[in-house]
Amino acid sequence: MSSALEAVQRQLVARLNAHTELTGLVSGIFDGPPPQADFPYIALATGASLDWSHKGGVGRELSLALTVHDDGETAARLHRLMALVEEVLEPGLDDPDGWQIVTFDFRRTRILRSAVSPWSGLVEYRARVLRA
Repeated sequence: MSSALEAVQRQLVARLNAHTELTGLVSGIFDGPPPQADFPYIALATGASLDWSHKGGVGRELSLALTVHDDGETAARLHRLMALVEEVLEPGLDDPDGWQIVTFDFRRTRILRSAVSPWSGLVEYRARVLRA
């Protein structure tokens, strides 16, 4: 059985990859930072997993962060991509093998850019899961 974090991240990437409008606008959706990718692209950041167990079962609270990377002159395309990510994930995720998703919640977005790097848009979620 895979870890809860790994199982939920696979579901997240699969849900995003199934959305043709989103995949048509990015060079790829990666479950980790790609060694090389054309802009714009989406990468899952390393997530955190906390104990969310109860007396009768094993549970995890997962922090999931997606980063949208774009080298545009303005943040307009980045904003559009981040809005699409939120739209795609609004209904939540299907239960991954071995786990039941109890809650899947949007947490926050944040846009970062320095003078020498491309745009980065962070979209964060929290999932609480129980071992099935």
